[in-house]
Amino acid sequence: MAAVYSGVHLKLKSARTPWEDKLKLARFAWISHQCFLPNKEQVLLDWVSHTLVSYYNKKLELEDEVVEKLWAYLDNIIHSRRLQNLLRSGKAITLSFSIAQVINERLSEACSQKNQQNIGSVLSCSSGILSTPSLSIIYTAKSELLVDLLSKLSELACQQLASEDAVGSQLFNILHLTFVQYLLIQRQQTNPNRVFGQVTSHLLQPCLLLRHLLTTRSWTQTDDNHVRQYLSREIRNQVETLLQAGLFQPELFSSYKEELLPEREPQEKKKGALKNLLLPVNTIQTKLGSGFCEPAIHGPVVASAVSLLYKLFLDSYCKAENHLVCFHMLTRLFDCLRLSGLQEGAGEDMLSPADWSTELLALEQLLNLVLNNDIYNIASDRIRHKEVQFGFYCKLAQLLLSHSQASIPAWFRCLKVLMSLNHLIIEPDLVDLVSSAWVDAKVSELRAKKPQEALINTMFQTYSKLRQFPRLFEEVLTVICWPAVDELRLPVLSAGLTAKLRECLLELPPNQILDIVCLLMEKCQLLIPAVEGSTDMALKLMSLSSVLHAFLFNMRSLDDVTPSPVVLRMQNLLAKMQQGIICPLIELLQVPRREEEKPDLWLRKASDSALLLVYTWVEIDTLFGISCCKYVSPSAETSGAATVSAAKPWDISTFIPGVEEQCWERVTELASSFTSTSKYCLELLALQKMKMILMQTQADVQALQQAAAFIIESGRASMSRGESEPWDGDISAINDLAYPTAHWHLVISNLTILLPYISLKNVQYIADVLLETLVSTRTQEAAADQEPSISIGKICLSLVHSSFLPEMKVLHCAFLTSLIHQFARVLPSAAQDSVGLPLLQLSADHISWHEEILASCKMTDALETLSENNQPKDEPSLSWKTLEEVAQCVLLLSKNSSPVILKESHVESCLTLLEITSLLKLDSLLPSDCIRCFLLLLSLIANTRTSVSCSKLLSLKFLSTCFHLLRCLQAGRNANSVFKVFHASDILEAIITSQLKASKSFADALTLHVWVEYLQEAQASLEHFLQMIVERRQSMRLNFEKFVSFLASCKPDVGAVKSKCWKNWNPAAEQLLLLSFTTLCHVLTLYLQQQPEKKLQSTDMLSALLEPVVQQMGRAIEHGLQSNTQNHHLPVAFIPSVMTLLKADLSHAAKKGWQKNPEEPCAFLEQSRVKLYRKFYSQILRELPSAGGHLQFLQSALRFLAVFCSVPELYPGKENAVTVVFAIRKLLTGPAITIQVIQNIEVELTEVVVQLLGNCSAEEFYAIMRLVLQGLEMRNTWQQKAKEVLSAITLIKLLLSCPLTGDKEKAFWFASPQIITALALQTKEACQDQSLTSTIVVPILETAAALLRQGEGVLLNPHHVALAFSILLTVPLDHLKMDDYGSVFLGVHEVLFSIVQCHPKVMLKAAPSFLNSFHRLVASVMVEGRQRGDRGNTDEFEVILKCAHLVERMYSHIAAKTEEFTLFSAFIVAQYVTELQKVMCSVLKVLWYWHMPYVDAVLIQTYSEQEFLRIFLTLLLKTF
Repeated sequence: MAAVYSGVHLKLKSARTPWEDKLKLARFAWISHQCFLPNKEQVLLDWVSHTLVSYYNKKLELEDEVVEKLWAYLDNIIHSRRLQNLLRSGKAITLSFSIAQVINERLSEACSQKNQQNIGSVLSCSSGILSTPSLSIIYTAKSELLVDLLSKLSELACQQLASEDAVGSQLFNILHLTFVQYLLIQRQQTNPNRVFGQVTSHLLQPCLLLRHLLTTRSWTQTDDNHVRQYLSREIRNQVETLLQAGLFQPELFSSYKEELLPEREPQEKKKGALKNLLLPVNTIQTKLGSGFCEPAIHGPVVASAVSLLYKLFLDSYCKAENHLVCFHMLTRLFDCLRLSGLQEGAGEDMLSPADWSTELLALEQLLNLVLNNDIYNIASDRIRHKEVQFGFYCKLAQLLLSHSQASIPAWFRCLKVLMSLNHLIIEPDLVDLVSSAWVDAKVSELRAKKPQEALINTMFQTYSKLRQFPRLFEEVLTVICWPAVDELRLPVLSAGLTAKLRECLLELPPNQILDIVCLLMEKCQLLIPAVEGSTDMALKLMSLSSVLHAFLFNMRSLDDVTPSPVVLRMQNLLAKMQQGIICPLIELLQVPRREEEKPDLWLRKASDSALLLVYTWVEIDTLFGISCCKYVSPSAETSGAATVSAAKPWDISTFIPGVEEQCWERVTELASSFTSTSKYCLELLALQKMKMILMQTQADVQALQQAAAFIIESGRASMSRGESEPWDGDISAINDLAYPTAHWHLVISNLTILLPYISLKNVQYIADVLLETLVSTRTQEAAADQEPSISIGKICLSLVHSSFLPEMKVLHCAFLTSLIHQFARVLPSAAQDSVGLPLLQLSADHISWHEEILASCKMTDALETLSENNQPKDEPSLSWKTLEEVAQCVLLLSKNSSPVILKESHVESCLTLLEITSLLKLDSLLPSDCIRCFLLLLSLIANTRTSVSCSKLLSLKFLSTCFHLLRCLQAGRNANSVFKVFHASDILEAIITSQLKASKSFADALTLHVWVEYLQEAQASLEHFLQMIVERRQSMRLNFEKFVSFLASCKPDVGAVKSKCWKNWNPAAEQLLLLSFTTLCHVLTLYLQQQPEKKLQSTDMLSALLEPVVQQMGRAIEHGLQSNTQNHHLPVAFIPSVMTLLKADLSHAAKKGWQKNPEEPCAFLEQSRVKLYRKFYSQILRELPSAGGHLQFLQSALRFLAVFCSVPELYPGKENAVTVVFAIRKLLTGPAITIQVIQNIEVELTEVVVQLLGNCSAEEFYAIMRLVLQGLEMRNTWQQKAKEVLSAITLIKLLLSCPLTGDKEKAFWFASPQIITALALQTKEACQDQSLTSTIVVPILETAAALLRQGEGVLLNPHHVALAFSILLTVPLDHLKMDDYGSVFLGVHEVLFSIVQCHPKVMLKAAPSFLNSFHRLVASVMVEGRQRGDRGNTDEFEVILKCAHLVERMYSHIAAKTEEFTLFSAFIVAQYVTELQKVMCSVLKVLWYWHMPYVDAVLIQTYSEQEFLRIFLTLLLKTF
């Protein structure tokens, strides 16, 4: 033994032994059991450590390769299982402190980019040391080494984040571990000054840089997912914890207070200086100001650090008595920002727009912290502190307003917070604020518009509450009238601001509003004399006119209870507006000019102002006249005014007497030449006139028609150009491009008024524009407009989606005409004389398709149309003759087999038009329109073919869409009108013939998903049509006989399978024929089953018809199976066919009164048919386990099995229900089966299991139970067979959904304790692997909840129910993905609720387990709400909120049973208060939140934490 020891030791120490041999010997000594050394592990660890230390201390010279192997050897030892086992057994093994110093030095070299060799091994060694308590003492005993390690690791992480390389997980895992170790040590430190010095000297700068880079990095898919989703968030939280505990300990507050407060008593200050010389704020400022990172990112890092440090400072020290200290901390941190230098007039040019954005975001966060923590108390600041805070904020406001940054959203938000703090801060600079942030602000981006509107809304609300609204608008009008480049000004009141203004005006006293109106009129009167020839003045006048319009339109209307002085004042103001503004403006517009001369800009703006004010006056005057009996219109006393209906639609003398007709015509001519506000106002005036005429007892129809025609024709030229832009609804913001949108909005939104009085040509024009817009909108769908503005496309889409369009029968009919005409244009030019001809006939202009509507509508040319088509009543009209001709033409073309070949571009165009057709309410079409639409779809199906080069996906989608629309049409109330022009059998023959011919090109597409969809749509359409024939009960037998005869002729007899007739046959056509037989058989069988026995005679003929159909179908299926032997999988189309055939046979047997015969169990079926069904059944069982990825096949196969298993006599040989369950189990354990697939086939699985259990024997049920319990054995989990466990859990859920009786029920509940125990054990194992959460844990919870609900009154042993608590207490609720979290939370809640609801006695006996489980739910959702509620996305928040409402549900149930829970109320409240303290939400905020009248989306995201607290605390108070 001694020889062995001395030999190994001497060789490792000997300088003669080569290093390669030493390393081999050291490895052998570590792993070999034959090498017996006293304290071998410590010896080897000391040797490798000493060697590395000696090398780096220059005492040894080694090759780089040897050094690398030494590090690898040390890493292997530290991470070896042998070492861990020895340490676990209590053996003392240590490392020297010098190795920690070497590791830190190597990391320091890596940070300086000097030497990156062996860095991976060094990091791995440090990870192993820190994760092993007995080894980590080399760092924890000397905190300086740990601080140095943390600093170097942070710097390395910063370098990796700043590079463009992919981020790996090794470094960040070690960094996370180091943070954990340091935070433990930091909490144990007793000297706060020492901790502060460590943090500021070594950790503050790298931690701030690390946090900034983690926050701002643009993560990519190449970055490690664990780092991106988890570690980055955890490390940021650790940085915040480290800084708060290191910089802002309670013991340090006196130092902060000493340094920050400027005025202290001399003696007190002297004592403080003697006690403590620490200057924490100055130290932090110095560290932030020094260059600890690249100059390019220094500013952003400091900006993010300032807001973080102030937040941590407030979290630690913010109390009512410390608010002044908190304010001075704000000023010192603000000095760290580059913005502070601008107060001295330096550095403005050095800030780029990106720098401005960063600085303003930091300032916004600082100000929000001040506002949310109530740092600024106006009274206290004024009385006790000589307005020191007020002065600072005023300077800050001046700084912001003197350096306007209207393109940056944070600039507006900063001003908004200052306004919220105290409006007097902004008051001295109110004019500048109105100018730079509102009237003269150049804001075009939506992201800046929203905060701008929020700021102006705050101004509105503030001055509204102060009742100083006139004061605010005095400044607004002053700014508007300033000399400025008005062409660049945006409208003063956008649509959003107008809505905010409306809210304030409803709360203001009427006289204040009238004061502002009066002020506006005075300003307008001052500007009018200077408008002529002055563009600047005309623009100012337009701004004032738009504001005046906004006030008059959004103020509260006069009514019968309005005080008389207010009514009188309003009358005087409107009279002043009429005589002092409108009339002078109209006279101003009489300026003579040449026709060819282009109008000046001033003239255009003056026209806009005049017409806007005229429209405003007319609308307001009319409204007040209707709503207020005391109001007298200024025009009422004027005599000689023309009546409303006698004047032209645009005649101003109708509304404002005193303006001559000739004069107004010149104004109208001028306004009509501009596509701007003035032209739009002319349309509004015409519409207003129509409303006034309609209010009279006898309406002048001719005047209504003229006004309606004027509105439509006014914008026709602009609409035809096809150029437009979105419009925000602001009437003063209409320009050349926005006018078409505004015009179309006016037309569509007032169609109910216009439509009865416009000509059919104009109706067709509206339909054409509607269709053209929809087509262009569909093709440009990718570029969706996110702005909340109005566009022509949105208007058209909203009309088509609305319920109003079907009610407008004329427009609906015209739109269909336009749609059919567009289809005809899409067809190739070669088809215009053949297939296109019917479509052109269906959309012909000379045919009146509105005959059914005209009788009940006041159409303009209705009388003319009826007179032109005057003919005897018995003779069909021209439109019906045309429909009959077109129907025969379509059938003839389909028989002649001359389809039109569509290229891919044609198919795409047709698909776009079909999508638009689907937007129509096809079930509400009139009879003639229903026939036209049917003929259109039939033409596309029967008389068109896609070219060979066209994509099969596109071709099948085209046909599927046609069949889908055909089915929608058949569901309409006028669907039977089709039979007026067609025989049903002719339609069926045309459709089937065309599809059989078209199927030749789809022979290679039978495995595609779209082929299955096509078959489904075709079958659904065919079934609907056959059902229509049955329900119609006219010529039913004749139509069915012809259809059956046609189907039989499509395919030769089975005996000729090998003949030449089958040479060119294809499987696609075979599936189509089978589909036709299946559908016919299904419809006939269903019809016969629904007929009462009294009507057997009337159904005999259909029964006789069903038999040959069944025979034909059976032969088709047999041939299909024979021809499918070369393929492994059954075609999906065959399965419903066989199922339908089996149902028909069973129904036929039931009609004949079949009874079971033990000697011949299948005597009711032909032997050939029995053989077919058994063969099909066997084939499905073979293919079922491998069909997990084919959802349609699975669903169809399971439906067939449900029907097959309902007749146990059909099982082949010795097979029974156990065989089917075994096949289902194999299916559920397949590789392609997922939770989603199981959910998709759950209904079908349940149907199968219900039939199996309902028809199986008790012995078979016992075998099924044994099969299920085998899947729950623990060996499956240990062997990593998770699918076996999942299949067993799924089968248990299926068993629970089936009605069990007798011995089967007893057997199941006898095994239930074993099931619950197995589920508990499986949960314990599955929770150790997070990947099994969704696949095992969640299904176990769902199954346990179902088992407990079904076991009410059956599970009598309390211990068996209490086993469920072990499942709940095992399931983790933290560190889960949000989707998994929601599912697990719901599962745990459902189990708990099942116990509370169904087993209350057990719950009360096991109260501690119940309360612990419920407490975990409450604590979990509160923590998740705090962590993710504010920073997560909307989807995550929705999940958390649903979880909170689940707990609310539980509390509500508890509240209903208060007496039973009285004993445990103290425990629940104590647990809740403990968790509340962890959340650290101020009671003040919660109380404030309770009093919010409503909660919108923004508030929910901002105050998610309080939302959860409100729910829980409210319910606790209700309960106890």
